[in-house]
Amino acid sequence: MTVNVPEEKIREKVESRLKSLAREVRLDGFRPGKAPAGLVRKRFGAQVREEVLSEMIQSSFHQAVNDENLRPAGMPRITATAIGEGEGLSYIADFEVLPDFEPSPLENLQCPRFVCEVTEGDLEAMVQRLREQRRSRRAVERPAALNDEVVIHFEGKLGEESLTDGRLENFRVVLGGRPLVPGFEEKLIGAEVGSRLAFELDVPADYGNEKLAGKTVAFDVEVVGINESVLPEVDADFVKTFGVDGDVEAFRADVRANMEREMRRALKARTKSAVLDALLAANSFTLPEVLVADELNELLQPYHKAAEQGNPGVELEALKERYTPLAKRRVALGLILSKLIDENKLSVDRKRVRSTIEEQAQSYENPEQVVNWYYSDKNNLREIENLVLEDQVVDLILSKAAVTEQRVDFATLMAPAGATEQQPQS
Repeated sequence: MTVNVPEEKIREKVESRLKSLAREVRLDGFRPGKAPAGLVRKRFGAQVREEVLSEMIQSSFHQAVNDENLRPAGMPRITATAIGEGEGLSYIADFEVLPDFEPSPLENLQCPRFVCEVTEGDLEAMVQRLREQRRSRRAVERPAALNDEVVIHFEGKLGEESLTDGRLENFRVVLGGRPLVPGFEEKLIGAEVGSRLAFELDVPADYGNEKLAGKTVAFDVEVVGINESVLPEVDADFVKTFGVDGDVEAFRADVRANMEREMRRALKARTKSAVLDALLAANSFTLPEVLVADELNELLQPYHKAAEQGNPGVELEALKERYTPLAKRRVALGLILSKLIDENKLSVDRKRVRSTIEEQAQSYENPEQVVNWYYSDKNNLREIENLVLEDQVVDLILSKAAVTEQRVDFATLMAPAGATEQQPQS
């Protein structure tokens, strides 16, 4: 877009600014406000004109885009073509505009609504995990078996080079846990206290340690202790360790309540993700590159800091390629959701904001402090407000789209996101 501002308008602004300046400026040999206008213009004219031109570029650009009903997607790149004294102001503003599109009718969308329930089996599995968190170990006089903790003295060698800087003593290995090298634990199964083992292992080519990948490593191992896992009984003493007031039944009820609260959060998140997927698939338009670049930069901010601190493992170009699809997704969803919010005149539900904060606060030891923390900072509160407004759009979509219930079991629902390589959705 080319914008022109006549010289008369610029000169008028400059003269007004110089008159104001003359009433305030101090120049050697003159009392404050008594310096000749010509001297003030000579001393400050160029600086004042530069300031006026900068302000007029900003104001004239905003006026021009309003006159043309344009919606810039970001800051313009300004190329001045005339700025000299007597030339007026002329410049070219190069910028992207927000796409003009009409969202696909919500009635045409097909969306799943995920449902789940906490079964007795799920509850038993959770109690078992809690028992495992409180497990203890006791020494046994029998051959080592899976899940035992084996205490060893050992040394690993690659050729003549010691990989352990000599012999490591009292090193603990849980059989069935994370192996030092694939195959290492299997060699310990069946071993007894006092056993001396010498064996070699071929390290896989894709092993994380490049020095060992694809090589053969020799181990010399002495078993000095075997400890079996002991799970606590679910009794009054066990219940107390979790800070629950009451008996075992009260404990189980508390565990179930926590599971159901987490289940509701996970169901909401999974349904929301599926709805946003459907919304994105139904709407196609060109994304402003500047918005994608800004979003990508935001996503990569932690990696930029790591790179600045000299972290050699940060490959920014590879990370850009990896995160660009996510940046595009977020930008596209942001534009679509914004359209739907405007078209349906949605505003933030304050009661829902409060209930969302209170629900999140229940996961903390002092919920009231968490609630106060959100309401004490506008930025913290705005984050929840945006989340609630997104949820309101999702509810709107679910009220109009063709929705089918899709059942999912608790274990699958609560599986870590990393297990399925999921990315943040919006």
